[in-house]
Amino acid sequence: MKLSIILAPYDSGLYHAGFGQGPDAIIAGGLVDELALRGHDVVVEDIGEVGDAQKREIATGFAVCRAVATKVDMARDDERFPIVLTGNCLTAAGAVAGDAADSLIWIDQHGDLNTPETSAYGFLDGMALATTLGLCWRPMTSAIPGFKAIDPSRCMLVDARDLDPDERRLLETLPIIRAQWTDALDNIGKLKAAGAAQAHLHLDLDVHDPDVLQVNRYALPGGPNPEQLRQLVCGLAKSIPIVGITLSAYDPAFDAKGEVPPVVGQLLGDFFAAHARI
Repeated sequence: MKLSIILAPYDSGLYHAGFGQGPDAIIAGGLVDELALRGHDVVVEDIGEVGDAQKREIATGFAVCRAVATKVDMARDDERFPIVLTGNCLTAAGAVAGDAADSLIWIDQHGDLNTPETSAYGFLDGMALATTLGLCWRPMTSAIPGFKAIDPSRCMLVDARDLDPDERRLLETLPIIRAQWTDALDNIGKLKAAGAAQAHLHLDLDVHDPDVLQVNRYALPGGPNPEQLRQLVCGLAKSIPIVGITLSAYDPAFDAKGEVPPVVGQLLGDFFAAHARI
């Protein structure tokens, strides 16, 4: 299979800082070799430095989305499956625009459903899913090439064990499909019934149980172990057409033994083995 790995190494507007060091660490940990050994034709591209000279979080975050949307669209033109490795979850808005997905599977310990009106900290990445669903930052997303907000009824939010009170209230008003990692596959039918034909898979790596795999400083107890997450992702690959993937939120500073990159390599390798059988 032809694959394009697109690196967006940013964290809160900063290039190669914090979570922004994660994409390079995953590549250095052998991802390309793992996928090549499984028979895939892999190319790797970095979006480079984008945004404004002041490195403002909002301006740079959406500049990253625009650059990623363009790279993903180019990958699809070359008949390559796009894999976006990124620091921030917001980048998924660009990936979704580029791969023209009509639905979204968002696997994350957080809801990312705050808006500027509800966010207690003003953290842009805590608004990532809300942005991709068209609930906020609409003037900014309108500048992302090809962006169309995903209808909340065609979004499945998996795990989300750490929600703010306002996120809980918002979820009560939206038709988002809520699932745990243990029953997500049982809810694919609901996604399809809502009209989902081709989905984007967003995977925040801090969904992992931190007692088994620590990926950053924010992870709370709970969540799947790596084998359980691989089984879920492979099940999804067999259940619904997935046209693009984003992986986010890996901070190598919290992975002294370098355990995360091999886990990502095996996860993606197994995903494409399952994906090929659709």
